[in-house]
Amino acid sequence: MSDGEQQERDQPEPQGRRDTLDAPETDVERRRRRAQFLRELHEAKALRDRVQPRRARAARMRQAMRMRTFRW
Repeated sequence: MSDGEQQERDQPEPQGRRDTLDAPETDVERRRRRAQFLRELHEAKALRDRVQPRRARAARMRQAMRMRTFRW
């Protein structure tokens, strides 16, 4: 994770944050939240793989078996 991403994540939410009842969120806001969620999800998966290498290896083996037996 770069310093820019860390600083962006550490910044508090703006005080004028829109309530869910006021107006629907824009596409830009939704994409920004989704991108942040996916970054954090990827980081959490990488951490889990580092702390549980045996489980991660078994998961890779299962995925490889699924890909070998997949029919086009």
